[in-house]
Amino acid sequence: MLNWDDPLANPSPLPQQGSLLDDMADETAPAAGRQAPSYDGCARGGATGLEDLEMGAGRLRVDDKRIINCHADLNQLVPFKYDWAWQKYLDGCANHWMPQEINMNADIALWKDPQGLSEDERTIIKRNLGFFSTADSLVANNLVLAVYRHITNPECRQYLLRQAFEEALHTHAYQYVVESLGLDQGEIFNMYREVPAVARKAEWALPFTQYLSDPHFHTGTPENDRHLLRELVAFYVIFEGIFFYVGFVQVLSMGRRNKMTGTAEQFQYILRDESMHMNFGIDVINQIKIENSHLWTEAFKQELVTMIRDAVALESQYAQDTMPRGVLGLNAPMFEGYLRFIANRRCAQIGLPEQYPGASNPFPWMSEVLDLKKEKNFFETRVTEYQTGGALSWD
Repeated sequence: MLNWDDPLANPSPLPQQGSLLDDMADETAPAAGRQAPSYDGCARGGATGLEDLEMGAGRLRVDDKRIINCHADLNQLVPFKYDWAWQKYLDGCANHWMPQEINMNADIALWKDPQGLSEDERTIIKRNLGFFSTADSLVANNLVLAVYRHITNPECRQYLLRQAFEEALHTHAYQYVVESLGLDQGEIFNMYREVPAVARKAEWALPFTQYLSDPHFHTGTPENDRHLLRELVAFYVIFEGIFFYVGFVQVLSMGRRNKMTGTAEQFQYILRDESMHMNFGIDVINQIKIENSHLWTEAFKQELVTMIRDAVALESQYAQDTMPRGVLGLNAPMFEGYLRFIANRRCAQIGLPEQYPGASNPFPWMSEVLDLKKEKNFFETRVTEYQTGGALSWD
């Protein structure tokens, strides 16, 4: 179960400098006769995994590994340095599911019934399908085109590959819901270019990916390393850790009222995946801070605080736009309080001060949704400890 009050996992200690492979040729190295600039024990940038083979090189040691700016061989998964990253990869594999496993018949009947749902309830479903179908594509593109390039640790990359698959799976789930309900696919999937409430969040996130995906961008300087760290906070802490939560509460609230239970179950699984993604990203951020403490300046921390506060305001506006009159026992002011509560937790998780003293959680039942140990979900539709056969215990 995800516990907001749990202390941060204790990251691995700062590695020793002087890797056996630190002198490997770098694709960005200067011309012959000039010494490569040194930065915190590593040359500018890091390994990619596509370097030429160095026959006779020493075997990889744990201390050769780092999250960023390391030249240790990325094709050697072991020995592990960050056991938490490997464990998250295993947990992700154990929590495998597919959209077609979920029965959508009740949702189809309810959606086709003219009296089945109010217009406000229908708007909630369509707006959130429109936002999430784009959001998970943005996250997947960010992982593949930007983040993966700059993470120089193979066990972390292993999890990123699993996460990329899960983002594709989530987009599949939204498509499956849209197809099942007979919705206009063009309307839903183009909503981020037609509906301002949906567009604003996508517009906020895109510049971070665009900067890091530039082929001329390389980590290895304090300025660029902060760009990467800022981007990780933007996507893991804010986009997946704040921007998703109004939609999750709205759709899951419908499921709690026995409405659109299949759609809500899809969102329940997606929320569980996203909580794992977020926690992985937070571990990566904190490990980078330990290994590169000079990046974590007061000015940089204040910049991140401003980003988080802006995100709370943006997501609060999304709540207002998607439910201006209140529905399902929910209203926009409740979401503003919830987002402040979440923002305080996110700040604490990455070592920033709380921004909203006294903020409380108006939706304590959300903790129940995140409890992976439950035998049945609260929609009472199917067993939800979704694990592959090899991970199941038949006792």
